[in-house]
Amino acid sequence: MILRTFGFSEFGFLLSALVWTIILTVIALGGGGIIGFFVALARTSTHKWLRIIAGTYIQVIQGIPVLMILFLSYYGLSLAGLQLPPLVAAGASMTIYASGYLGEIWRGCIQSVPKQQWEASESLAMTRAQQYRYVILPQALRISLPSTVGFAVQVVKNTSITSIIGFVELARAGQLINNATFQPFRVFLAVAALYFVVCYPLSQLSRWLERRLHVGSHR
Repeated sequence: MILRTFGFSEFGFLLSALVWTIILTVIALGGGGIIGFFVALARTSTHKWLRIIAGTYIQVIQGIPVLMILFLSYYGLSLAGLQLPPLVAAGASMTIYASGYLGEIWRGCIQSVPKQQWEASESLAMTRAQQYRYVILPQALRISLPSTVGFAVQVVKNTSITSIIGFVELARAGQLINNATFQPFRVFLAVAALYFVVCYPLSQLSRWLERRLHVGSHR
């Protein structure tokens, strides 16, 4: 058996896999953000039945490991005759996972807008939709930015579990290269460095936004 060495071509393969990691992260945050937005609105609705449905959804998603969601999307649906490509299954699973957490994060941000803002907008005879559009959501968006960016770091790292179904993201690419080179220290050190290059700036951005926007302070 001829062993390969970890060189430029292998590192290039890791970089291409990193691109797929970022693509999967964007899919998860984009799709999860859309669903999570409506979940957050339902959680803060004046209709009790909407709050119950949204609350139940969040509890179910947060109570199930994302790995189980991935298994159900890929293996479970295949048993029902629906075989999803790894990218589709991974994107759907990460989207569902992200929606449960973003919905709860944004629910907290909406409810953290001072009660006086709700009362002031009501005194101007605004409808509920107008309250959200012109008063509540702009303030909630400002509050949510640090925690949303911080959650994006978790999504980037959690994409590594999609290697279980054969999706070649960064962690899976590291496994494949290690199987060919048998140089785990060099290979996975490079994998860890690439994760760090992506996650560390996001973590710093989250902290900067928290300071810049004075989230959590009372002015």
